[in-house]
Amino acid sequence: MLPKDLTRDLKTRLKSISGQIEGIVKMLDEERSPKDILLQFRSVKSGLNKAEQLLLDEVFRKTLAIQIVKAMDACPGDCGNEERFEAFRQQFPDLKLEELAEKMEEINSLHQWLQEYLKEQKKD
Repeated sequence: MLPKDLTRDLKTRLKSISGQIEGIVKMLDEERSPKDILLQFRSVKSGLNKAEQLLLDEVFRKTLAIQIVKAMDACPGDCGNEERFEAFRQQFPDLKLEELAEKMEEINSLHQWLQEYLKEQKKD
């Protein structure tokens, strides 16, 4: 479920883009200059990219936050990676979208390692 403010922002952006597309159709009907039409296409493309970035950022951040919490909760306090978990937690607010996917993979592999570590601890 997406937050209401994000949904509202995405809908506003998409309505604006829809209006721009209708404007392009009208410009074509009016035989406007290709330069003007191209400018509108670029504006639509930019608007879609921004909307996509907002959505991806929200989904990736939420997923990463959940993964960090799960990994930290699974660490009994002596798993040997407490500092890495804390570093993830501190870096989280400042991560750029490009970094989120990489960090999700990193925390996921760390969490998998932790699960194996905990299994071994139970055997001993």
